[in-house]
Amino acid sequence: MSLYVQVKDDEVKQVWDTQPPAGESGWKSAVEVRPELVANRQIYANHTFDITTDPIQIIYGVHDLTVDERKDTLIGEAANTYENVVRTEMRKEIDEFPSTQYDPAVVAAAQDVYEARVTAVNAATTHEDIDAL
Repeated sequence: MSLYVQVKDDEVKQVWDTQPPAGESGWKSAVEVRPELVANRQIYANHTFDITTDPIQIIYGVHDLTVDERKDTLIGEAANTYENVVRTEMRKEIDEFPSTQYDPAVVAAAQDVYEARVTAVNAATTHEDIDAL
């Protein structure tokens, strides 16, 4: 994908991923510079611009995830999985097929899995513990 940055008075004014209008001044080609990330332990953060290079560089920062941030993500994923099971079972009660019925055993089993997952995640104290999950 081609990127274009408009610079006026040594300040970035706009960034486009399409060809800018002909005749407007200050547009230059740009490239993204994304550092390597440590899987599951880092995410991209805010970016900066190096307007002294040609093409202009859009340089991404890196945020090191904390153990608590990773735990929150895992608990959120477990909650979404559980919620999907509950919604699927609830839809059976309102669909037009009399042969499908809400199954409380399916919901109870999903709740057991969810609670076990949350307990395991909450017991984790290091990145290595979380990696093992």
